[in-house]
Amino acid sequence: MKPIFIKRIYDKPSDNDGYRVLVDRIWPRGVTKLRANLDEWNKEVAPSTALRKWFDHKADRFEEFSLRYQEELLLKEEELNRLRIISKLESISLLYGAKNPKVNHAIVLKNVLTKKY
Repeated sequence: MKPIFIKRIYDKPSDNDGYRVLVDRIWPRGVTKLRANLDEWNKEVAPSTALRKWFDHKADRFEEFSLRYQEELLLKEEELNRLRIISKLESISLLYGAKNPKVNHAIVLKNVLTKKY
């Protein structure tokens, strides 16, 4: 498996990003499709709207959010496996729009993708 990176969509794309995939359900404000330079926009693996609204990016809810989001991802195994296959061929950058680099769903998604089975 090649590296999986986590990166804000607002950060400038770089040559070592590999396969760039936006993992938010909502398009990030102020970012054009050209500037995003995406290979794919994957809403399937993003947290549900209800979970995203409940979490509200509050650090004290991150642990519970992580557990709930992992439960949601159990229903997305086919999509997760597709991303794992891509990661065998090239690195992946999971792009997100949240402000906090330590409290966001891309961290949880990366951990799920890189779990050893």
